[in-house]
Amino acid sequence: MNIVGVSLDKEAAAWKEAIAKDGLTWTQVSNLKFWDEPIAAQYGVQSIPATFILDATGKVVAQDLRGPELRAKILELLAK
Repeated sequence: MNIVGVSLDKEAAAWKEAIAKDGLTWTQVSNLKFWDEPIAAQYGVQSIPATFILDATGKVVAQDLRGPELRAKILELLAK
């Protein structure tokens, strides 16, 4: 399983500071294009935060889960 964070930030320094402050250890990417971020456009992101779980083929298998629901879905997928 891979986790990738896609940021809609506009300023590199603020984005990197938030990564450090939040202790994010997984891969983080950003084109620093705010709502013009191509990945956000590809997945139709209309608000943030947005969460997408993709299978190995790139198919979205869950979207916008939070808290216990997100945890349960990840545990379910890891068990397969």
